[in-house]
Amino acid sequence: MKVRLSDIASPILDDLKLFQKEFENALRSEVRLVNTMVRYVLRNRGKRLRPILTILSARISGQPSLDSMKAAALVEIIHIATLIHDDVVDESNLRRGWPSIKRVFNNKKAVLIGDYFLSKALSNMISLRNFKALETLSSTAERLSSGEILQLEKALMGGMSEKVYYQMIKDKTASLFATACELGALTASDNQEHWTAMRTFGENLGIAFQIKDDLFDLLGDKATLGKPVSFDVKRNKRTLPLLYALKQMSPMERRKYLWALKRHGSRGDLARLRRLIEDSGGIDYAEGQIVHFGNKALETLRIFPPSTYKDSLTDIVRFNAQRAW
Repeated sequence: MKVRLSDIASPILDDLKLFQKEFENALRSEVRLVNTMVRYVLRNRGKRLRPILTILSARISGQPSLDSMKAAALVEIIHIATLIHDDVVDESNLRRGWPSIKRVFNNKKAVLIGDYFLSKALSNMISLRNFKALETLSSTAERLSSGEILQLEKALMGGMSEKVYYQMIKDKTASLFATACELGALTASDNQEHWTAMRTFGENLGIAFQIKDDLFDLLGDKATLGKPVSFDVKRNKRTLPLLYALKQMSPMERRKYLWALKRHGSRGDLARLRRLIEDSGGIDYAEGQIVHFGNKALETLRIFPPSTYKDSLTDIVRFNAQRAW
């Protein structure tokens, strides 16, 4: 049965209303242009998956507090800031089917509004008054930047291996999933076993989530994804299905592939490359890893008793495996 995000969030609808209030309060500005740009960014915010994870993690661990809602807002603000900056770095003109903020307002304003989101996250962190939460958030902010820089370095200089790939996606994607879940637990419970379990759950889910996104870049379509397909391939970003396929190729095939990447790939080149990756088992391998890390995430939930919140967290793993965007 297909899992819907609306069903996953149904046990925490009242909590999400409190989160939304904290989120909007955290971003309010006296500058009209800032508010205009914030409204544009938020009109197509996406799945709200990270705040949902924070709140469910709080619910499964204990009793959510106002700090749980503040933490959910902080995680979402940091996530949006990274998306804005990513669009500038990647020169992307689309975000979820709409013109990206850098396309509408120009690069300079996009960088500044991304900085605004980050500054709001920093100023609102203090309101948590929880040293462990502050330590977690600051470490995550560093890892997010490190992961993006590592990917950029490997795209320019080469040397991406499967080991480096996993380190990169742990930093640039999974670290924020892990933090979202850990913050939920530590703002609702003093049980450190719960903190660790939820952090581990989030990290493994985040790894599976990024691999799924990497598959979309190869197999999706622009209408569904709301962005150009093969975007990463054209920028010489070697994701998991590509890395696996490279290992299966003959030296001659590998040279052809690398040459196509160097030329940024014509439509015909990219179609042939996708077929080559599929024929080599790269797609199947990546899908298998999504299942593997999804199962690792589910394993960490065993310490919690049955509840609707545990069911929702379990369904998030299924949702990721099934999602088409």
